[in-house]
Amino acid sequence: MESTIESPKPKISLKTVIFPLVGLVAFFLYIYLFQVDILGIIATAQRADPLPYVFAAILSIVEIFFFSLSWRVLVNFLLIKLSIARSYLFVWYGNFVDILVPAESISGEALRVYLITKEQGNETCGRVVASLVTHRLLGMSMNVVVLILGMGLLFTQTQINPLIFNLILFLAFGITLTLVLIMLFSFKQAWSLKVIDYLVKVGKFLSRGRWHGQLSKIKEEACNIARSFHDSMKEFKRNPKALAFSLFYLAITWVPIPLGVPFEVGIPEITMTTLYTSMGVPAGISATSTILTRLITLWLRFVIGFIAQQWLELKPVLVPSNNLPMEKA
Repeated sequence: MESTIESPKPKISLKTVIFPLVGLVAFFLYIYLFQVDILGIIATAQRADPLPYVFAAILSIVEIFFFSLSWRVLVNFLLIKLSIARSYLFVWYGNFVDILVPAESISGEALRVYLITKEQGNETCGRVVASLVTHRLLGMSMNVVVLILGMGLLFTQTQINPLIFNLILFLAFGITLTLVLIMLFSFKQAWSLKVIDYLVKVGKFLSRGRWHGQLSKIKEEACNIARSFHDSMKEFKRNPKALAFSLFYLAITWVPIPLGVPFEVGIPEITMTTLYTSMGVPAGISATSTILTRLITLWLRFVIGFIAQQWLELKPVLVPSNNLPMEKA
């Protein structure tokens, strides 16, 4: 004889409601602060040839898919189970946060650490951080290669502006230097432990011993995360196959998308328009092309990221778990 026992329904608490509300408030606040002319954006998009533009928008979504696959390879290698759909949603959610809090995608990466540790436990924190740092290193390496190739292409196609040349050279050098520093720090466990110890000592000094117990506990947890992180980085070093697969998916993301920076408003538009104009494109066409590109690389991602944020935060509340069948004698 079969009967069913209903699984407990998710309870609606302040914690389950606050994140969707924060997303909604941030969405409208962002539009208000930057005085987004929605009608103007729609009018600009209507002047474009719809077929190639829709195709470009689809490729933008595909690009994020391969980006999430690239990261998922690293996560799964470190024995953290993450489905393709979930990794895709996490990356979109991270993109949404990156647009709201532009900090070189660190805010979105921190969110992904939070989402996974919330689901799978704090013991996964060090491994998740290792996957994100490794993914960042692969991305930075590819950025340097693309910058150098792009500079060579500009030399063959047109007479490059010295200012543009120096800017590209500066970016390539800056990324390379940062890449080397991150790699050094990633494989020096003693450095991490010394930094943690120093910060805890400073905290104890400033608190005059009042937070001694709490800081000691934080130090122990931070040291465990640091050891897990460095052990994971050593695993990547010993097994480059996962890095190769991740790099392959990451390389695909560079194929479909035109130049664009998926965060902040103002600076990327000015930079892109200036670059187009310096290469001989009329100013009007440069501005229109920039706006249409940013509709895909900023606003499309902003909207989809917002939807992903709402889905991840509201689904546990709105969709109860399936009833679990159980045999009864």
